[in-house]
Amino acid sequence: MEQCPTLLYSGAMTTLSRDTSAVAEAVMLRIFRDMPAWRRLELLDDACRTARELTRAGLRSRNPGASAERIERLMMDLLLGEELAAAAFGPPTP
Repeated sequence: MEQCPTLLYSGAMTTLSRDTSAVAEAVMLRIFRDMPAWRRLELLDDACRTARELTRAGLRSRNPGASAERIERLMMDLLLGEELAAAAFGPPTP
């Protein structure tokens, strides 16, 4: 089986996040690797929920008079793109 060259170790020690030290990142990665899969999925779900709520909050701040339905439609426009959102949900309403 051929390995993907982008997944091979390059020899350079870098972190995944510019604001995290290599030592802290190594500890974090070890903790993630040691936790059960269900817990990692739970954390991922929490992160996705938080991202959606932050997105909705940003949409509400940029569209103060918009209804909850309008905010959800704007959210779908962001997630799916306007063309696919229109195909799935119909034309946007003002």
